[in-house]
Order: sequence, then structure tokens, then C-alpha cells
Amino acid sequence: MGKELNILELINSQKPGWSLDQRFYTDPEIYKLELNCLINQNWIFAAHESQIPEAGDFRVINVANESAIIVRTKDGSLKAFANVCRHRGSLVCLEDKGNTHKFSCPYHGWVYNLEGDLIAARNMPSSFDKTEYSLNKLSIDVIYGLVFICFTDKPPSWKGAKEDLKEPMAMFDFQNLKVAAEKTYPIKANWKLSIENYQECYHCATAHPDYAKMHTLMLDDSKRDRVQEHMLKKMESCGLKHIEIDFIDMKAREGEQGYGYSRTALFEGYKTGSRDGQPVAPLLGDFKDYDGGASDFSFGAFTFMLAYSDHVVVYVFTPVDINNSECKIYWLVRNDAEENKDYKKDDLMWLWDITTETDKTIIVNNRKGVESKYYKPGPFSGMEDAESVYIEWILKELKQKISDPIHKD
Repeated sequence: MGKELNILELINSQKPGWSLDQRFYTDPEIYKLELNCLINQNWIFAAHESQIPEAGDFRVINVANESAIIVRTKDGSLKAFANVCRHRGSLVCLEDKGNTHKFSCPYHGWVYNLEGDLIAARNMPSSFDKTEYSLNKLSIDVIYGLVFICFTDKPPSWKGAKEDLKEPMAMFDFQNLKVAAEKTYPIKANWKLSIENYQECYHCATAHPDYAKMHTLMLDDSKRDRVQEHMLKKMESCGLKHIEIDFIDMKAREGEQGYGYSRTALFEGYKTGSRDGQPVAPLLGDFKDYDGGASDFSFGAFTFMLAYSDHVVVYVFTPVDINNSECKIYWLVRNDAEENKDYKKDDLMWLWDITTETDKTIIVNNRKGVESKYYKPGPFSGMEDAESVYIEWILKELKQKISDPIHKD
């Protein structure tokens, strides 16, 4: 038996266009490197602004070993803090969401205001200076209503995304949407297997018949190109523009977070992603009619969105630990839509709820096979290009950080 390759040697041995070596899913040292160099260094979707509109409104987001509090302060701004007490490290906020005028640590009762400042700590010595024990601040940014956090004080820039995605996001009026439903799907598999599955539709025809009957993404590129015409002809009259933006993964500008936008036709006769392809909510923005398409937005490495003409589905993939991940899905509608009058939650959620439940099984079965002694990497198909590029980006980022002494532990 040969000597085991170190991580850098393993990265260099990766064959382009092939799936990853088993160790990328099972090696604790690789997972630790991913936490430090990928997961904590990239933006992750945390909320839509409509979920935290009033002073004191907060949400807690958990990503692997980290926990963040996002709160609306008294001056109306959004702040994000590490959910870690500065006394002895307990979680400060145990609720997922709510409204409060202060955060009190449940362990020893240290109290923080909405600005993260420590305002009360019992029985501390006279030399104790509360101003030195504020909650640790996290990076937070808002892109046309979408709230993102990052667990580093030097996150990638959103400059290009804010400029290039302004027009497509304005078409759907993202700033004036609201979350009609959300659901978390625990997945007993490494986070990369979860995202790799989302990145490709090679499996869609086999595994997702309800999705495949309406989405042309289940076709290969050559066949898909031939069925776009009916959407392209209707776009302008419906109030949409034909826009394509690709700064995703390997195409991201230096120092910037990757992002992208495109729109693809549904099969003729389908207007949106629903049981029968018929509307499930009022049209978004200033749309005049359904063009028969669905738009894909990409925001960094962990957040993906599918925008139909009447609702938007947000998918956020995050690790829990090396062997577990989760997918959190948000369903967004226009903010003046009324539940049970303009939309029904079950109808809105139906397609991507059943699709994600099926994906959970697929991904876990993939994990079981990948962990077998018989697993060997295999070649990607032509319908797995996005997955292949995503893996290429991961390897590039890991290799760069290994080679950069600043990021070495």
C-alpha cells in the first residue's frame, strides 16, 4: 500500500472533469480546511429584509460550528454578531427568531443591547471594562432586499453583483417580496454532495418526473436550445428582458463573490413551477403575463435562486458537520399577496418540497456509495458541467489557501 497523499498532492492529482476522491468527503483535515478557507470566507444568505422589519426583530443562522444573530437595531440598520457570549462562550440567543430589546445570555446573565454592547455583567471586579466585551461583529450586506452574512471581517466584494444584477433583480422586484414559507431539510451527507446534486440535472429525468415534465433544464444543451423560442418571443411583451450574466465560480472577478443570472424556458403549456404548471401566486414586479420561463440566480457558493414569474424559490446549502448538511428553502411572493386569497402555501411549496425530499434520498445513497471501499471517481457527463466547474473552484480555493501562509493554521 502506497503512502497517503497530503492534501495538496491530493488536489494536484485530481483529474479534470471527474468526481472527487473519497477523502474529500471523509477526511476531517480536509473538512477543517474547508471550514477555514471556504465556508467561513464566503457569503451565505440569511434572510429577506421583510423577515426583520422592526427594531428588535432578529433571526439566528447556524452554519457548521458558527452561529450568527442578525438584528434590526433602533436606528433601522441591520447588524450581525457571533452568537457567542464574551464571558465563557455560551450561545447567547437560543431562539431561531423573535423580537427583543436586549440579548441575555442564559448561562450567567450577561446582557447585550441591540448594538451588541455589553450593558450588564454581575459581580465583576472594579477593573472590569464592559466596553471591551461587546459581541463579536460579523460581516453583513444587503443586495436588493436579500440579507447575506459572512464569518470573516474581510469577505469577498459584492460590487460587481450589485451592479450587474440590479436590472434582473428589479424585474422581479426583490426588494418588495416577502417570505411566504420556509422549510429546513436535514441531509445525512457531506455538504459538497448536497450542492453537487443541485448543480446538475443529469439525474432529473430519472429522479424527478414532476420537475422534468415542465423544466427544459432536464434536456441536454443542444435539445434545450431548440425549445427556448416560445419563451424568447413572449419575454418583452410580458415585461422581461433577455439577460445572461456569468461570473460564477471560476469566472468570478478577483476579490469578488461569484454570481450569475440566466432564464430558461419551461415546456410549452407550463407557466410556473406548480402541480399543473398554472399560476400559484400573483405576478411579480410589473410583469404583464407569463412568458413560460424560469430564471436562475447564483449568489456565491451556497445560495441559489429559481425565479418563476409569480414566485421565487431560494435554496441555501450549509454544512452541519463533516457527515451532515442541510438545505433551507424559502418561498417568496410579492409583499401585498395574501395567504389563502392570492396563494396557498401547500400549492406554492409543492414542487420543490417533493423534489427536495427525493433529493435527500438520492444524496444519502450517494454518500453511502462514496464511503464504500469500491468507490473510485468517475467522469462527468456533458450535463454535469456546472458541477465540474464547482469542484474545480473548490480545489482552486483550497490550493490557494494552502499555498498562502497567512491562511495556514
